[in-house]
Amino acid sequence: MGTIAIIDDDAVFRVLLDELCQTLGHETATASCLGEGKDLLTASLTDLVFLDVSLPDGNGLDLLPFIQGLACAPEVIIITGMGDANGAELAIKSGAWDYLQKPLSRQEILLHVRRALEYREKKQQRSPRISLKRDEIVGESQAVSICLDQIASCAATETGVLITGETGTGKELFARAIHANSGRAQGPFVVVDCTSLPENLVESILFGHVKGAFTGANSDHRGLVEQADGGTLFLDEAGELSLDIQKSFLRVLQNRVFRPVGKGREQQSDFRLVAATNRDLKAMVDAGLFRSDLYFRLNTFNIHLPPLRERGRDIEKLTMSFVFSLCRRNHLPIKGVVPETLETLNAYHWPGNVRELENTLEKAILADPGDPVLYPIHLPSEIRLSRIRTQVSRKTGREAADGTGTNHSQTVAIPFPDTLIPFKEYRRRLTNDMEHHYLQRLLQETGGDVARACAISGLGRSRLYDLLKLHGLTTTPDIRPQ
Repeated sequence: MGTIAIIDDDAVFRVLLDELCQTLGHETATASCLGEGKDLLTASLTDLVFLDVSLPDGNGLDLLPFIQGLACAPEVIIITGMGDANGAELAIKSGAWDYLQKPLSRQEILLHVRRALEYREKKQQRSPRISLKRDEIVGESQAVSICLDQIASCAATETGVLITGETGTGKELFARAIHANSGRAQGPFVVVDCTSLPENLVESILFGHVKGAFTGANSDHRGLVEQADGGTLFLDEAGELSLDIQKSFLRVLQNRVFRPVGKGREQQSDFRLVAATNRDLKAMVDAGLFRSDLYFRLNTFNIHLPPLRERGRDIEKLTMSFVFSLCRRNHLPIKGVVPETLETLNAYHWPGNVRELENTLEKAILADPGDPVLYPIHLPSEIRLSRIRTQVSRKTGREAADGTGTNHSQTVAIPFPDTLIPFKEYRRRLTNDMEHHYLQRLLQETGGDVARACAISGLGRSRLYDLLKLHGLTTTPDIRPQ
């Protein structure tokens, strides 16, 4: 039997689902909002989560990254009262077991519970994976861990892999990790830089040529496809291939045969293909800029690398690793890094990702080679300014919330009707307005932090959410007085 968590603000549905799961012999726990659900999942291991989309304190789908980052992450069944194709797509791409729309029949629930727990049990019975060789991949964030798990899943196979992600996220490093953990690790790793393939020489570069095949062919030349025999062929920035080159390359991928320029017979090459791109190949297919048959052949197994700004504290680990290697490379003593420097680096958006971070640190180190410590002053001005802007924005926001940044009165005007109404009705309206303004001020001062709001107001978490829902408020920190 399994442990099931039910996160839904519909009390009737929550109770019915809870009773049904207990009837099946499962242990259950319930929550009525995201905050309670997060606490519940943190406190104990769970096998299956029923997660509602519309909750008092936010969208249930926002909890999926947190759930995926848990140790022994549970299976997730999304439940919603109103179907949404975009929400369903996000849920499935985020690893949810299924996306169901209310009302649900008893049989439907029974089937999904049984299938999801059956799948989870079989998954846990699989033998643990061996440790990955990941020498140059630095980071322990949830986003990177998911990618490493994907490498472990596909490395031992022969399937083709497409690595996607923004420029500078380290696609070649991950491709090399796939190769290093595969059965072809002792074979060659050959890189095809698709951005620099000249149209007039592409066949010679990829497939090779024999002496005298064309002007300047003074000797036989082994192409990149032949060089990759027994190893891995890495197609870097595959989105840059022209349609003509795509056509030439497609047959090679289908049959692993090629013909060097000027040679009368075909040759074979036993290689594994790993491709990478920072472009949306599906959109290019729709626009007629990329062959659909080549796209489907490349996209057998997809690993999407996260941008640096979504990797949390990995920036600090990467910084220390780069500082060490850059100092060694430039024959300098290893520099220390003060916390303020790390804070400045964390505040920057990093549009160039890991590659930009490495280049920035090299510039900073060489800006003052003799200084044994890396201070913020050594960093480029645009990166330092990013942290300053963040600090100013936060301070301005706090001042606006507590009224210290303006001279406007915080007094709430007491409404009075143009014509007299019964006293009880007037008191009800006045109480309602005072509650609304109080809750707004409470959210302003706590920045939407539910725990702090409960501590200040003396309200229980459930009662607070009931009041917020009644007054049409959410826990977002940008609420302004009416």
